[in-house]
Amino acid sequence: MDAVWWGLLGGLVAMAATTVGAIPVLIGRTMSQRTSDTMLGFAAGVMLSAAYFSLILPGIEAAEGLYGSLVIAALVAGAGIALGAGFVAWLNATLPHEHFFTGTEGGGDAAALARIWLFVIAITIHNFPEGLSIGVAFGGGDVTNGVSVMTGISLQDMPEGLAVAVALVGRGYSRGKAFFAAFLSGLVEPIGAFLGAAAVSVSSGLLPWGLTFAAGAMLYIISHEILPETHRNGHQDRATAGLIFGLILMMVLDVTLG
Repeated sequence: MDAVWWGLLGGLVAMAATTVGAIPVLIGRTMSQRTSDTMLGFAAGVMLSAAYFSLILPGIEAAEGLYGSLVIAALVAGAGIALGAGFVAWLNATLPHEHFFTGTEGGGDAAALARIWLFVIAITIHNFPEGLSIGVAFGGGDVTNGVSVMTGISLQDMPEGLAVAVALVGRGYSRGKAFFAAFLSGLVEPIGAFLGAAAVSVSSGLLPWGLTFAAGAMLYIISHEILPETHRNGHQDRATAGLIFGLILMMVLDVTLG
């Protein structure tokens, strides 16, 4: 149970980071599109590095220990990544949500939902795998690895929370409502963290699957959601620089903390 509580705590820290990131919108600060794209690129870099160094590699190592074969471990990791990506793709296709630029997506009656809730659902789809990855990292019993993932995810949650709040203000919502929406979008992270930690704590056999599942979910979000958004306004050079910096920072955190 200690691992589960550590996972929940990690999810709460990430939720707090999302909320803290949105605070500037309450005091009238704005963010240029160029800065937004750079920060989203940074978030993608952090997630990419966390997916590989903190989730996929430990997942392969755990699977090799369970099955005694590096080939089987690699196949398990591949299957876990595919399942994680497929799960988020299913959420993306099923839940109505609205992106900042591409408009409404997903099934259901999107027209019946207030647009602010469409934004909240969209960022919630992003945040759940992040919380899941934190919980799985802690649930494996390696607190240092969990702290590394939690730190990296929290760092990228702050600009993400600000980006959400600023985008909603730009759509005509009050600063208070925009901040509250960013807060709500972060609530799913401790839920995902608790579920991830609990699942892998029940059985060590689930650890490699949980680690690589979380990685696949994050990789889908990076490719399908974040990177396209950062390249729509001609700021791809800055976004790429942000991605490289975020990847290096998360790699250093993982190596030094783990």
